[in-house]
Amino acid sequence: MDFTDPRLTPPPPVSLVDVASYLPGEPVGTEYFTQFSRSERMAKNVMFRAPKTRHHRGRDETVVDMAERAVAPLVDRHGTQLLPHVDILLTHTQLPDNPVLGAGGELARRLNMNPRYVFDVHNGGCAAFVHMMWLARTIMQTTDARTALIVATQNCAGPVFTQTEIRKLAQAPVPGDGCGVGLLVKDGSAPILDIECRTYPEFAGDMEFTTGSERKYWEPGEGQGCVSFTESKVAKVFARGNRLVPEVAHEVCKRIGVKSQDIDTLVTNQPNRLFLRNWHDALELPAERHPDTFDQCGNLFAAGIPVTLDTENQAGRLRNGSVVLMSAFAHAGDFAGAAAVRWGAAR
Repeated sequence: MDFTDPRLTPPPPVSLVDVASYLPGEPVGTEYFTQFSRSERMAKNVMFRAPKTRHHRGRDETVVDMAERAVAPLVDRHGTQLLPHVDILLTHTQLPDNPVLGAGGELARRLNMNPRYVFDVHNGGCAAFVHMMWLARTIMQTTDARTALIVATQNCAGPVFTQTEIRKLAQAPVPGDGCGVGLLVKDGSAPILDIECRTYPEFAGDMEFTTGSERKYWEPGEGQGCVSFTESKVAKVFARGNRLVPEVAHEVCKRIGVKSQDIDTLVTNQPNRLFLRNWHDALELPAERHPDTFDQCGNLFAAGIPVTLDTENQAGRLRNGSVVLMSAFAHAGDFAGAAAVRWGAAR
């Protein structure tokens, strides 16, 4: 076979070479919420069993503030020359500060970056880190771009779930705030082995953001905005999540030729403890190979994967050359993604 033909040349490898993260403020204990709780029955639902602590961003702490603080360790490790040479900037924000704009442009200005490709990505939800890895790799393999920064920010726990009416709900203690970032380069030092991203349109719209009234969130009036849950919806989301995360993870394992039980480390999104248990059981992995930050940080949505990766990496529990599998689902199950990397960012 003639690999000099550009149509037959394998795409260049892309590596996840480093991760970093930021958690705002001091840990907030569950007792903050229990004093307001009004539904003991719903609080016992496995979907809403609270973590021990979580972090809440300050009222005036912006997405860009959080992202800048998450990126700082990358600059410390790679030098001030890193950011001006980043070609691709991808951001995901749970709660945009400005509903008209994403954070990418302002973050680039704040960090003195001048990337050629800037995209604010929303549909990936809790799987956004994997989704952005796929997007960054695609851009690098089809253009001359060589470096990408991906930023996943969860920032709705403090401003949304501590509202006077919302903090009484069973789900209020579960989310936490945080930001996780990844640095990707076009080389084979810590290669992305494969990525699978899937959209499930039939489940789109099953997650609702309501004010508990007829008022639209942008209209003045009574009612506080929040993601709404009914017990029937909780059951559907639970069934989908149990299926989707192992499904995309198994697909990646099959394509890279590694049995799921031979994966060195599994990192998923972290909605609750039962999902975490079910997922490593489905992949035939012991719990110790499926680390999480749920009890310290709560449900970090899209930031859960990079924050946990950074936590494990800084603790020296991810060894270079090991296979790390990431897998997550988003919203009510309308998106899921998995990615495997040959780890190469050990501190």
